Amino acid sequence: MSWHKGQIVTRHSYGHDLLFRIQKTYNNQAVIFGENFRLEADAPLDDLRRVKNEERHKIEQQVRQKEATSYRMFRQDYYLRSFRDYAKPTSAKEEEVAQFQLCPKVLHIDGDALFLKKCVMLYKRLGLQVHGIHVEEAEMPLKVRELMEKVQPDILVLTGHDSYSKQKGEENDIRAYRNSKFFVEAVREARKVEPSLDQLVIFAGACQSHFESLIKAGANFASSPTRINIHALDPVYVIAKIGYTSFMEKVDLYDVINKTITREKGIGGIETRGLFRIGLPYLKGLPITNEKVKDDE
Repeated sequence: MSWHKGQIVTRHSYGHDLLFRIQKTYNNQAVIFGENFRLEADAPLDDLRRVKNEERHKIEQQVRQKEATSYRMFRQDYYLRSFRDYAKPTSAKEEEVAQFQLCPKVLHIDGDALFLKKCVMLYKRLGLQVHGIHVEEAEMPLKVRELMEKVQPDILVLTGHDSYSKQKGEENDIRAYRNSKFFVEAVREARKVEPSLDQLVIFAGACQSHFESLIKAGANFASSPTRINIHALDPVYVIAKIGYTSFMEKVDLYDVINKTITREKGIGGIETRGLFRIGLPYLKGLPITNEKVKDDE
């Protein structure tokens, strides 16, 4: 049986629970990436099974339902606590002065080009300004400082693929993780540029990542507290919540994590201030005006 990059497969040894795509093959082994979750693994070729289109569509439909639920939760929250709740005019005279909104700038560095594309589309759907750059996980510590200096972000996302291997060590040993050490090193490099947890908000990690090390290194939010797989779009919902919370308020930790797909088992964080600001008066040419989350499914 011939195998090639991009084929959609499942693993027999794991009960065909998740969809993967083949990244590369070598010596009767394959490096596989989760199709919807940020998991990277090695698998024997004889453990893989090609997925028929009908089966793939059925599994992806279930995943899309979870994605739609998270989006609806965010959209509902957005309108319940809309821009009108910030700096409400207190008089008729004040109502005549048009306001503008200033959303934070996001730099999203991702080890998976396809996931990055999905995330950028969702950022834009949510009305956030983002610079998305594909960088392999091992290169992130080497490139993050240069990219930060170029983009000058308010929020930094460092994600891609990861996994924990019992054969390589205990859960508390970062050497037992495929890419956690690179995420940790990249966070440390970013904190050399901006140490403040409120001036630069960082999300870091992927499936099964070493949560404790990422938080200690300086991430505001990270994965994965219980070493489970996180959904490809989970980082975006965390960032959106931060981006639409006023800088006068703290982000509600329970609320932001509840809006992700994998929730507290997959995502955790520390108290963080919001980064959304309003200003006045509105003048043509200001960077952000009255943009709204698209009202679609």
